[in-house]
Amino acid sequence: MLAAALKSAAAQAQQVLALRDQALQTRQAVLKKRANQPAGARLATRAPAPALPPAAQAFVAAFGGLPSAGILVAEGDSWFDYPGTDILKQLENQHGFEVESVTHRGDPVEAMAYEGGQLQAFARTLENVLLRRGVLPRAILLSGGGNDVAGTDFHVLLNHAESAAPGLNETIVRGLIEERLQAAYVNILATVTHICVARTGQPLPILLHGYDYPVPDGRGFWGGWGPLPGPWLAPGFEQKGYHDLVQRKALIRQLIDAFNVMLAEVVARPEFAHVQYVDLRGTLPTDGAYRNWWANELHPSPKGFGRVADRFAALLVPA
Repeated sequence: MLAAALKSAAAQAQQVLALRDQALQTRQAVLKKRANQPAGARLATRAPAPALPPAAQAFVAAFGGLPSAGILVAEGDSWFDYPGTDILKQLENQHGFEVESVTHRGDPVEAMAYEGGQLQAFARTLENVLLRRGVLPRAILLSGGGNDVAGTDFHVLLNHAESAAPGLNETIVRGLIEERLQAAYVNILATVTHICVARTGQPLPILLHGYDYPVPDGRGFWGGWGPLPGPWLAPGFEQKGYHDLVQRKALIRQLIDAFNVMLAEVVARPEFAHVQYVDLRGTLPTDGAYRNWWANELHPSPKGFGRVADRFAALLVPA
């Protein structure tokens, strides 16, 4: 299956690149046509740039004089795209990186791998960094998988608490994580790598992360009332007869461990020597004052996102 995923990724990358080449050629043709038109109809050129007004000059002088820690291009889900703050915003504000993001909260990793939207947006963003800034990104960041595991179908992963075999349904969990999600991750990593090689001549560093252990306590986004998202885990546990939080935490721990083991195995493949896996397990507390670190069942608080971003920065900033 993984060999097929690698082959499919090569074909998908070629398709994405062909679409992007066509778009770039169309843009060049438009610019060339405008350049030959009378001056009033031409597009504005980059230089000479108009002088900034005094207030803008003061702003640039105050905040634009220092180099950044590097440019990051990110693809992923809500851990990279969360209201208020998230890992990417923390990397910008607390660690000085510039982040170009094509992330979209709620996207499952299979959609990211096979539906093409984020991959095409990734290719376009990489091109913009190269063409407009003339620099290589420090790294590509990837986040995904939480939406494939948690949600309305989460209960399917559980045998009933009163059944002869309570706990996770190992067959279903294995099929989800070790087959579907593993193949999707191999597809994404291989496709992104092909795109990077085609545009830069080399693979770029990629950082992907597993998730930390959440607390399935029934809290959704801002409480999860009415149309607000969540909770994502507690309803499934309730449906299958698991009412004790300690038991829920133990089961979700097993599930998160299985997901992280899969990611570590993917990154260990020789094709992905340029990929680093960020193991976030144990980063945030799950007992005592855990609500200071977890905003809800699936997402850290601003304080929690800050600690998670520190783990990324430790790998991104040279010692």
